[in-house]
Amino acid sequence: MRKIIYYVATSIDGFISGENEDISGFVQSGDLVDYFLNDLQNFDTVIMGRKTYEFGYKFGLQPGQPAYPHMWHFIFSDHLKLENADDKVKVCRMDLKKIKELKNENGTAIYLCGGGEFAGWLLENEMIDELKLKVNPLILSSGVKMFGNNKKQYQLDLIAQQNFNGGLQIDQFKIYY
Repeated sequence: MRKIIYYVATSIDGFISGENEDISGFVQSGDLVDYFLNDLQNFDTVIMGRKTYEFGYKFGLQPGQPAYPHMWHFIFSDHLKLENADDKVKVCRMDLKKIKELKNENGTAIYLCGGGEFAGWLLENEMIDELKLKVNPLILSSGVKMFGNNKKQYQLDLIAQQNFNGGLQIDQFKIYY
């Protein structure tokens, strides 16, 4: 069975963006970003919520196009409609059955790109296997929470940690349900 890995940039207080989707405080270049972009080559499938997919429009992504050309894209939304979508881009209803189907297919681990609400829904339904957090030395205090409005507690096991210039690090955790 394939793992779902939530691989996301976060502030030390657990926000994946600030108010109004502001990500300007997160590191946008350097050795951590280079590592991350190279690491994405290890995934053949990405899942995300509608808001995360549409967030890419701000950076030149065209509706229906893959954000990561080498990956199959599954955007989970009950409202998004994409005309003339690339063959690698599929819109799926918010349905755990589809998530389970993806986990049972052959392939690499699945990259959960975000966002917070979608990740919170997956966490509450025990679908996320690992977290890979790109921790930025930043306190945002408000914005988009890593797991939306999730209120449950979970035990984690640190399985890997890498340090990068400027106080950045990647912490990888296994989630226990």
